[in-house]
Amino acid sequence: MSIPKYNEIMPNILRYLDKHGEQKFRSLEQPLAAEFGLKDEQIAQEYESGNGTVFLDRISWALSYLTNSGLTERPRRGVYKNTEIARTFLDKSTEEIQQFVNKQMARRAAQQKIRAVEAGQLGETSNVLMEDNQTPQEILNAAHESIRQSTYEQIIDTILSKTPSEFEGLVVKLMERMGYGGQIKNAGTVTQASNDGGIDGIIKEDVLGLGKIHIQAKRYAKSNTVGREEVQKFVGALAVAQSNKGVFITTSSYSAGATAYAESLNGTTNLVLINGEQLAKYIYDYNLGMQTKQHIEIKEMDSDYWDGMQNAEVQVASQRDENTA
Repeated sequence: MSIPKYNEIMPNILRYLDKHGEQKFRSLEQPLAAEFGLKDEQIAQEYESGNGTVFLDRISWALSYLTNSGLTERPRRGVYKNTEIARTFLDKSTEEIQQFVNKQMARRAAQQKIRAVEAGQLGETSNVLMEDNQTPQEILNAAHESIRQSTYEQIIDTILSKTPSEFEGLVVKLMERMGYGGQIKNAGTVTQASNDGGIDGIIKEDVLGLGKIHIQAKRYAKSNTVGREEVQKFVGALAVAQSNKGVFITTSSYSAGATAYAESLNGTTNLVLINGEQLAKYIYDYNLGMQTKQHIEIKEMDSDYWDGMQNAEVQVASQRDENTA
């Protein structure tokens, strides 16, 4: 069972609130997860951006749309309950509920537009549901991922436009940026262009150079594939260098035979294969030759701050007690 979309969660929320009464937002997570048969790892699954867990985010947006369409309401912050009209939707399908919510949200957006025009404001916001049933957070994440993938392509294309020696220097710098070599000055070196013995770069792991990581860098077109024979030759070069640590990096990909061979070494030689996509991701993540283009700041309410304020109903009850005393 995959994690349900937010629109698929809405009927379950209405039925649960009808049966159990008002509930805190986060208290809905476990019972709804049980209804959908989700495993612990699915409940804990986070967005790649790190902006919260997927399932809880979808519950949040389902509640938001239900509330904005009048099917649920918030008696106080973070607490939800059904409205009277919700009772007529308890037996309706996901599609029927979504159609109603879409209609209400479209009406809400139209009213917002009218108010914006009357106030002379050009900007406006729309709460109409997306057709692919993604939450705004998911749409933002998808856009971010699309930009990342596009940048990955640009990174590889740029590398392919440079010389092989520049690529060798780049991968050595990347290994250092990733933390290999520690605080050792000039830990990484590029070997001489000729008679390199099948080794393109070396990273010293300690001051005396007793521990070393050897690198093979292949600047291949994206359509090319590194085969088993080339990986075997690199392992042979590691043996000649009396090293059991190697990293093979390419701008293309590896054949199934090459990958199987690397996995069959069983620790006799620690060999890591990095393909073009992984290489671009490391360059991006470790900020090698990259610069930040734009920051998008998204805020949420600080629960500790707002929960520290006295609720209105508590104050009324306190005053009532004082008057009857």
